[in-house]
Amino acid sequence: MIVRGRVQGVGFRYWTQQQALRRGLEGFVRNRRDGSVEAAFAGSADVVAEMMEALREGPTGSRVDAIEELADSDNAVATAHPGERFSMLPTA
Repeated sequence: MIVRGRVQGVGFRYWTQQQALRRGLEGFVRNRRDGSVEAAFAGSADVVAEMMEALREGPTGSRVDAIEELADSDNAVATAHPGERFSMLPTA
């Protein structure tokens, strides 16, 4: 998914990683050059839906204007660093 709004420079990636790990999700989060944040989550459908609701609120200091859900991709979660359940990746 792509999250747009005030989502860079406010700890959004760190917060997303912590929320995902707390929920037992796998995947990644990274900043994008256009100012948005990209994230991919793998886990049970209800836990992923719960994570998406949390993303709409975001951490203190953030403002989420829109979340664009992308088509599922088996390779998206494989982008995480080997040996990590949920990775913070470099800007794409």
